[in-house]
Amino acid sequence: MKIKFDLFPGGVTKALTLSWDDGRIHDRRLVEIHNRHGLKGSFHLNSGFFGNEGYITGEEVASLYKGHEISAHTSTHPFLSMTPREGIAEEILQDRRHLEALAGYPVRGMSYPFGDYNDQVLSVLPALGIEYSRTVKSHGTFTLPDNLLAWHPTCHHRDMLALGKQFLEEQPRFSHMQLLYVWGHSYEFNDNNNWEELEQFAAMMGGHEEIWYATNIEIADYLTAVKGLRFSASREIVYNPAAVDVWITVEDEACRISAGATVRLG
Repeated sequence: MKIKFDLFPGGVTKALTLSWDDGRIHDRRLVEIHNRHGLKGSFHLNSGFFGNEGYITGEEVASLYKGHEISAHTSTHPFLSMTPREGIAEEILQDRRHLEALAGYPVRGMSYPFGDYNDQVLSVLPALGIEYSRTVKSHGTFTLPDNLLAWHPTCHHRDMLALGKQFLEEQPRFSHMQLLYVWGHSYEFNDNNNWEELEQFAAMMGGHEEIWYATNIEIADYLTAVKGLRFSASREIVYNPAAVDVWITVEDEACRISAGATVRLG
């Protein structure tokens, strides 16, 4: 039986996710643009800076990021590779506690401050409840992550227009899943006076039925669920133990495996 892991939710082969750091006041304008065009983002926040000049307040976090993901970025934005193991734990757990009290759900993702990490940082993240973490090492492609704890994005937003156009025009080879992952900072649009580029990108990318618009954690959960499918030896029966539905291709036909379901494929 021919089975392929090549589909996102809804049976589509393309997904778009956006990722923004720091929690600056310009997130307000950025979120409004996202919402207007149906885009979804993950916002990696330094809770230790809430209320400081140029930063959002804790009181607005839940309402501002409703429908998006609230994610960690450490409490005070240190270089984690230069931080003792105990300090790494304190920075991440303190940020999680503060954000979770505001968000009302477990915070399970983060991005690395300054894009800085090393093997020690990677080794402690699972014990701190972190299931993915984004780097700043853009690869310029639409491939899926090899390691969710060192998740390299497609591009910084300075390159999003060209790569967004390519993403829309390109047909996946051999029906591979394609992910466009854009990261950056909202204050850069303000500093560079180029908000029109985000408006142009959002208008170009929004509203496509063939694209799954998802947060970082939704992408991570889906990829984990795909890997977690349990097949019988004959591959004619599959069990999905995850809490999310998974789509696969069976004999060139899209097949939905509902959360918690056991499905006979043959």
